[in-house]
Amino acid sequence: MSQQKLSRREMLERSMFATAAAVAAQHANLPVAYSQGVKSPNETIRVAITGVNGRGGSHVSELKSRSNTEIAAIIDVDEAVGQRAIAGIEKDTGKRPLFFTDIRKALEDKSIDAVSVATPNHWHSLAAIWSMQAGKDVYVEKPVSHNVSEGRRCVQVARKYKKICQTGTQSRSEKGMREAIEFVRNGGIGEVKLARGLCYKRRGAIGPRGTYEPPKTLDYDLWSGPAPIKPVTRPKFHYDWHWQWEYGNGDLGNQGIHQMDIARWGLGVSDLGESVLSYGGRLGYEDAGETGNTQVCIHRYGDKRLVFEVRGLETPDLKAPKSDAEGAKVGVIFYGSEGYMVMPSYSSGVVFDLEGKMVKQFKGGGDHFGNFLAACRSRNHEELNADILEGHLSSALCHLGNISYRLGEQLPVKEIAKKLEGDAEALETFGRFSEHLVANKVDLDSKAYFGLNLTLDGKAEVFTGPNADAANPMLTREYRKPYVVPAEKDV
Repeated sequence: MSQQKLSRREMLERSMFATAAAVAAQHANLPVAYSQGVKSPNETIRVAITGVNGRGGSHVSELKSRSNTEIAAIIDVDEAVGQRAIAGIEKDTGKRPLFFTDIRKALEDKSIDAVSVATPNHWHSLAAIWSMQAGKDVYVEKPVSHNVSEGRRCVQVARKYKKICQTGTQSRSEKGMREAIEFVRNGGIGEVKLARGLCYKRRGAIGPRGTYEPPKTLDYDLWSGPAPIKPVTRPKFHYDWHWQWEYGNGDLGNQGIHQMDIARWGLGVSDLGESVLSYGGRLGYEDAGETGNTQVCIHRYGDKRLVFEVRGLETPDLKAPKSDAEGAKVGVIFYGSEGYMVMPSYSSGVVFDLEGKMVKQFKGGGDHFGNFLAACRSRNHEELNADILEGHLSSALCHLGNISYRLGEQLPVKEIAKKLEGDAEALETFGRFSEHLVANKVDLDSKAYFGLNLTLDGKAEVFTGPNADAANPMLTREYRKPYVVPAEKDV
């Protein structure tokens, strides 16, 4: 799109993201739980880390050097991965953690106080629930669930057993982000009715769909857990599960959950809203992936709206017109009646007036794991910056978007605009969506999914209306025994 065709707001957005990014760059089913009392500041918290590939490695780094904290055990269904982590911990600390492939065996050890969960998404809720039922506090990575229902079960279990359960959305512990959100919610940019989350993150093809062998050092039954046992159809076993529905949630649940959480936080909404609509596709290549690489979700809360955009194809930084300044690809914008707030990172926010002039900025880091450990000692879940309830609500919004998307009809991309007629905001978002595809040489005659416009009882967390019979079963999944998330009545 030429600069002459850019809307005034789009020009402002690009300019603001560029400025904000520059600012950020400068700062850059088990035994009943036993009781757990208040721990003194000097008493060691013994932690078991489950899943130490990828994000789990960060859990190791965060915990191994903390005073009064000990990595007591490593749990990983891939023995090679687990033993590698143990060797590193022993080298750095002089202590060798226990090793388990099966989390149930580790949970029998009553000397373990807490469990951190960094498994693939389809294991997050079950691992957290089993751990809390066994008397452990839990730090569970984002998204806290693979579907809406099991996330709510996590909240219920945490409350029933009085366990501390922190969500891995670390922005909630960052000083700059906390102050920026407080500014927005206190009217700093006037009345806010729109938040836009961006996950503009390049994702290449993951290789052809076929039949592949899992790693020889891995217990595939345990890895599959709650999911059905199916042939491996992706070349790269670890990580690329993110893009297959049985295990992952696409970039909505991978990277986008961070920005979804910030957007919901800033809007000040505390349920799942009244409707959701999503469209997009896996466009630009064919591979073993199933989730969308280009996707838009529109969540409505009365007169408030949360719009989320995923772009996994080549995406340039958003820049000010005629400027060479570095832009931003992953972030959140809040649109207020008196200005804008742009969050281009996990820990910063920049305020602009309605003319695009920067007027205020927030920055500063935090200690998310430290917040978790402090709450483990105090036994007060209200001290958590990212309590499991917040993690559930934000994760659920990602799942709702994917449900709308997966129930959609396929039609040429260019015809989506007709479905959005009469909604200026939705059409503007679609304009950027289609421009992005053209820039990546994706023909607008290519088929995409235009999702069902689903209505919700956001407090009851169920779909309503004519499409409820199709959508409500997707709020949960059929679990493979014995890896079963308990029903509400069994919590």
